[in-house]
Amino acid sequence: MLRPSMAVISHRARYAEIARALSRHGMGYLVAVSGLDRRVPLHLRLVIPPPDPDLAPAAHVRLALEELGATFVKLGQILSTRPDLLPIDYQLELAKLHDAAPPIDSEVVRQLIREELGCDPEEVFETFDPVPLAAASIGQAHAATLNDGTEVVVKVRRPGVVEQVEEDLEILQNLAVQADRRWQAVAAYDLVALVDEFATTLRGELDYLREGRNAERFAENFADDPAVRIPRVFWETTTSRILTLERLRGVKVSDRAALITGGVDPRSLAERATQVTARMIFEHGFFHADPHPGNLFIEADGRIGLVDFGMVGELDDEMRDRLGVLLLAIARTDADRTTKALLNLGVATGAVDRVALRRDIAAFIRRYEGRPLGEVRVATIVNEMFAVMRRHRLQLPRELVLILKMVVMTEGMGAQLDPDFRLGGVLRPYAEELVAERISPLALARRFRQAGVEAAQLSVELPDQLRRLVAALDRDLDRDRSELSISIAELEPLVGRVERVGNRMIAGAITAALIQGMAEVTATKTPGRWTSAAMYAAAGGATGTLAAYLSWTGIRGGRARRPLPR
Repeated sequence: MLRPSMAVISHRARYAEIARALSRHGMGYLVAVSGLDRRVPLHLRLVIPPPDPDLAPAAHVRLALEELGATFVKLGQILSTRPDLLPIDYQLELAKLHDAAPPIDSEVVRQLIREELGCDPEEVFETFDPVPLAAASIGQAHAATLNDGTEVVVKVRRPGVVEQVEEDLEILQNLAVQADRRWQAVAAYDLVALVDEFATTLRGELDYLREGRNAERFAENFADDPAVRIPRVFWETTTSRILTLERLRGVKVSDRAALITGGVDPRSLAERATQVTARMIFEHGFFHADPHPGNLFIEADGRIGLVDFGMVGELDDEMRDRLGVLLLAIARTDADRTTKALLNLGVATGAVDRVALRRDIAAFIRRYEGRPLGEVRVATIVNEMFAVMRRHRLQLPRELVLILKMVVMTEGMGAQLDPDFRLGGVLRPYAEELVAERISPLALARRFRQAGVEAAQLSVELPDQLRRLVAALDRDLDRDRSELSISIAELEPLVGRVERVGNRMIAGAITAALIQGMAEVTATKTPGRWTSAAMYAAAGGATGTLAAYLSWTGIRGGRARRPLPR
C-alpha cells in the first residue's frame, strides 16, 4: 500500500488549520464556498467554539489572518491597501496587522550566515549583534559593522519561510478556484487573478537580491538630490537570503516633537517629503510602495532617509498616458470623458452599466467642481472614487492602486507634520506637467511614429495571413466541411494591430480636438514650455504632418495591393 506523500499530509493539515481559524471567527460560510468543507472532517469543525459577538466582523478577519501566520498577514496588509476591493472599515482594521514574530535563535542565524557567506559572522563583520533590531514573519534585522567601521543592517531570511509561503500560495490558489465557481458574490472579482497578483508581490519580498537591486535603482534616481538618502548595498555580504545595507540613523518622520527639538521645520519637511513622492511617480515611474512612517528617517542634517525596498511599483509609458487622460478629464469636469478614461484605466470584471456609472461619476465630479485642488483632501477624493468603482465592480491595475495608496499615506504623514498641509497643492504642478506632456509635439510624433511601425508590420503580415485563410477555406470546402478550422490565436495579434492602426487613422479628427485642448490648457495657465501662439502653431504643424502621412500611406497601400492567389 502506497503511503501519501509528505506534501499531501502537509496540505491536509494546513487546510484544517485554515478551516478552524475561519470557523472560529464566524466565517464558516468561507469554509463552504471555498471547498474546505470537503477537505476537513466534520468532527474537527464541530468542536470549534462560537466567535466573540462583541468583535466587529472586520476585527474577526484580522484575528484569523494573524493566527494563520506570515502569508496571511501579508495578504491582509496588501488587502488593507485595496480600497477598490474592501470598504473603509475593513481597510482600517487590516492596517492594524503587525508583521511581528518571535526572534530566530542566534545559533540558527550563525548557521545561516555560514551557509550563505562561507564563514562565521565574526569573520565577515567587525561586530555582529546577535540580538535582532526587529523580527518579522519573513526575516529579521541585526546591527553590525564592517571591517572598515561602516555601520550596517544585516537582514536574515527565516529558514523554512519560502517553503511555508509556497505551500500557502498553492492552497490559496486552489481555494480561489473553488470560491470563484461556488460564490456568486465574488465571481465578478476574478479571485484567481488577485491571488496570482498577491503571489507575485510576496515572492518579490522573499528575494533579498531583488530588494538590493531596488535600493540601487532608487539611489540612481535620486543621485542628483542631496536632500534624499538611500542606503548603500554591500554586495559582498548579500545573497538571496541575506541583505547587508548601510545603516541610516535619524528621527522617524512621525515623531513631530523630536523633529522640532532637532531644529527641523515640520511644515517644510511635509512639502519636501511629498516632492520626493511626486518625483517617484511623475518623473521616475518607479516608486516605493510602502512609505509608512517607519520607513522614513530624518537625519541630523535634515536629509530624508528611505529604507525597506521589498515592495515597489513601476509605471510604464502607457499607464502614464492613461493616467494623464484621466487627470485631464477630471480637471475639465467632463463626466463622459472621465467615465471612458476610468474604463480604459481599470478592469471591468463583468457587464458595466455605463449610464449608471456616468451618473455616479457626474455626481462625484459636481461635489468638487470649482474647488482648487490645494483645498481638497486627496484621501477623501480617492475613497469616494473607489466607492464608485466597488459599486460598479471595477478594479484598477496593481501599480495604480499602489500609487494611490502611496499618495494617501503621504497625505496622512503630511497632515501629522502640519495640520494645514494640503497634498493637492504640492502635486498639482506635477499632474499638470503630465497632462502637458501628453499633448506635446514630441508625444504626438511618438504616436505617429508608432502608427507607422504598426502599419508597416501590418502591410507585411496581412497578405500572408489572408493567403493562409483562403487556403484553409479551400481545403475545408474541398472536404465538404461546414466548419472552418482556423486558429483564432494566430489572427488575434493581427486584428489587434488592425484596430490600433484604424484608431490612429482617425487621429486627424482628434487633432482638431487637440487644438481646443491646448487652448484650454493655456487658458488655465498651466505651466508649460510654450506660449499660447506656439502651442497653436504646434497643433497646426501636427495636423499638416498627419494629413501628409495619411495621404502617403494611402497611396503606397493602393500601389501595393494585388489580387490574392486562389
